Amino acid sequence: MANYLLVYHGGGDMGATPEAQAKTMAAWMGWFGGLGSAVVDGGNPVGRACTITKGGTSEDGGANPATGYSVITAESMAAALKMASGCPVIADGGSVEVCETFNAG
Repeated sequence: MANYLLVYHGGGDMGATPEAQAKTMAAWMGWFGGLGSAVVDGGNPVGRACTITKGGTSEDGGANPATGYSVITAESMAAALKMASGCPVIADGGSVEVCETFNAG
């Protein structure tokens, strides 16, 4: 089993009304519920982003700014991709980047 970092890009529209917000939250909670014990860290949305390069710091958020993250555990990249494919951010027009992590120590 390995851990996989899910980085969310775009999407994230919580809706303008309390009903729309509740619907969005229900979709996320349903998805996380379906993942069960595979969720290592449910993560959080992210806000302001800066990029640091050799040339200095930019507040542009980068080429494809992250809007949130989670960490899951899975048997393989294929299994992680299958789990990530149900993420509500995708239905909201965003994308999910799936990255296998490893222990450097």
